[in-house]
Amino acid sequence: MLKDYLRLHFIVLLWGFTAILGKLISVPPVELVFWRTLLATTGLGLLLTLKKQSVRIPLGQAVRLLSVGSLVAVHWITFFLAARLSSVSVCLAGMATLALWTSLLEPLLLWRRIRGYEVFLGLLTMVGLYLVSQAEFDQLLGLAVAILSAGLSALFSVLNVKLVKQHSPLRLTFYEMMGACLSIVLFFPVYSLYFTEGAGLHLALISWDWLWLLMLAGVCTVYAFSASIELMKRLSAFVINLTTNLEPVYGIVLAVLIFGSEEKMSLGFYLGTLVILFSVLIHPMLDQWNQRRQRPVTVV
Repeated sequence: MLKDYLRLHFIVLLWGFTAILGKLISVPPVELVFWRTLLATTGLGLLLTLKKQSVRIPLGQAVRLLSVGSLVAVHWITFFLAARLSSVSVCLAGMATLALWTSLLEPLLLWRRIRGYEVFLGLLTMVGLYLVSQAEFDQLLGLAVAILSAGLSALFSVLNVKLVKQHSPLRLTFYEMMGACLSIVLFFPVYSLYFTEGAGLHLALISWDWLWLLMLAGVCTVYAFSASIELMKRLSAFVINLTTNLEPVYGIVLAVLIFGSEEKMSLGFYLGTLVILFSVLIHPMLDQWNQRRQRPVTVV
């Protein structure tokens, strides 16, 4: 069991490392996500072949999964863009609002009741965001893009709640990565014409780019995802959700260690981030308490 816990923390550490890799790779965010999704699709296809799992699904379901994949593409593009518009730490502080976005979107899309404690935690998160924005006002644009990216990630997660019941996780992710890659390819002509200032596409990878990209697609995407699926068979959802919420913490610590003074922020930033992280970490505990409270009492 201890081995599983350590492995889960290692996976979360890898996820926290993605923003750093996005900043180290030289190609722009759109081209970066193209390479990531292309390599991830290839890796997942090989993994499905090794596991002898068929990739065939009805056409309507395939279109639905590919469409959700386009949402993943926009999420990742805004995520890496946020890391470049600001610092990795500010980007991850904005991404920590994922739980807030989820608590807002789930009642709207899944028709469940609004939970009072989630409203409170949402307000607490907004206080934390206010402190971060006031402390790092010059990085406000990057923070705003990161918050938008967190919202897109939450929307993707909520939509997947229903889809994961119909498909195996590996097959589902294979189609969504393919959809993300195809949507970027279709976007390339518009992107090249209107968003590159006449420079065209920048798909060439230089020096260390290949190493960072293979780590991003192979280790942080294919390996981390497949390993997390395996751990779900032995660890509770509560443990996995609680540990996953540590991703911004690991990412900010790694960013300070790797980039040094470039990632050192003001006291207000760290206070605001602590408020956000507290609301994120306490959420699964309150959620579990709420589930226990709603269980029917058995009378012997």
